[in-house]
Amino acid sequence: MALTVRQQAIKDEFIRVRNTWAPQWKSILRMDCEFLNAYLKLSAVPLTHNYLENKVKEFIYIAVNASSTHLFAPGIQIHIKAAIEFGATRDELMEVLELTSTVGIHASNVGVPILLEVLEEEGLTNGATLLDDRQEALKRRFIEEQGYWDASWSALLTLDPDMFEAYFEFSAIPWRTGKLDAKTKDLVLCALDAAATHLYKPGIKTHMRNAIRHGATAHEIMEVLEIVSVIGIHGALIGTPLLEDSLAASAGK
Repeated sequence: MALTVRQQAIKDEFIRVRNTWAPQWKSILRMDCEFLNAYLKLSAVPLTHNYLENKVKEFIYIAVNASSTHLFAPGIQIHIKAAIEFGATRDELMEVLELTSTVGIHASNVGVPILLEVLEEEGLTNGATLLDDRQEALKRRFIEEQGYWDASWSALLTLDPDMFEAYFEFSAIPWRTGKLDAKTKDLVLCALDAAATHLYKPGIKTHMRNAIRHGATAHEIMEVLEIVSVIGIHGALIGTPLLEDSLAASAGK
């Protein structure tokens, strides 16, 4: 089916602004071109402000698409390609994926303090527990390498220092290799925590603060949030082609 004049104009503008196109977008264009046009204007805001350099924007897109809470494979592929076109290196992109892989620890960040509460309520603790020499050394190393401390880490360190140490070594890799600057790393981590599929409030605040201390501006952090705020479109990207297929199958009966 040929596109209408209006549909073609929206498609042309989409390609001009977003520098990409895919069959899924065409499906939305056919079903409701004004919806696609409204999404284009929403998604274009951080692309027109340009407080972050282009490849850093792509790092944010990659992280939020590759997060274990979302895993939108088409988006990962599109934005890795775009990042490379903007000059991102193999090592930088690998570091983004390594940062993205730390999201899973939030099960412990949230769960372990709750476990401590339950143990205390059930009378299964002896009150405040002092850290031993190994635990104190691990805490110091964490702060030195990652630049912050949070109460949820204290709970994990207290209950299972082996798990804490193993996670510390795992999460420290992108901080030790240093292909990305500290500000960019914290912007990526902020994006992961702020995504609608995660919304990990303690991490959002921690990484916003860290990013600011590393030189990030309010405009740069706002741009991260604007990029992350559009992942809801993926419901339509996946669902609209399925809707078209179902309507066609129904009409053919």
